[in-house]
Amino acid sequence: MPFTEVSMSTINLEQLAQSQKANAQVMMTLVRTAFHGLEQLSALNLAASRELFNSSANGAQKMLEVKDPKELGSIAGEMARPSVDKLMEYSRSLYDLSANMQREITSVMEEQYSNMRHNAAGLIDKTGIASPIAGDVFGAAMKQMMNASTTAFENISQMAKQMTDIVDTNVKAASNATAQAAAALTPKK
Repeated sequence: MPFTEVSMSTINLEQLAQSQKANAQVMMTLVRTAFHGLEQLSALNLAASRELFNSSANGAQKMLEVKDPKELGSIAGEMARPSVDKLMEYSRSLYDLSANMQREITSVMEEQYSNMRHNAAGLIDKTGIASPIAGDVFGAAMKQMMNASTTAFENISQMAKQMTDIVDTNVKAASNATAQAAAALTPKK
């Protein structure tokens, strides 16, 4: 009997160690994804800041060169369109970055959930074999719990996809509206 307890403890410790290792790998993947996203966001913001500075400097230079006050309106209109386009490009890039990060994180979480569900199913089967009478009740309860958690996870995943679709539609609608507004600002020649 003591040998069985030692064997069970060794198996449990091995399973615990494997579980901890898997959790550490998932955390490292999520941290890498977050750092990669922050790097991309920093690069995007730096490029946008540089572009804003250059545009402002060029616009100020053009304004200083104006000799006739009537030209100010046309110069302002000429500067508005590229600025709006750059703002929309920045917004799209920011949206794409966040959507990609969300997809990567969702993928990792789906894989982790799938592994957990597979391991739990194996544990339920092992428990049922070890103790057939009590195992049937335990197994049925655990399977019902796993089915409920699977349904909940699928519902959450579906809601996340719907939210992404809604945001995507809104970004496209805002892009179109802004483009139309910018076109109205651009002076006709």
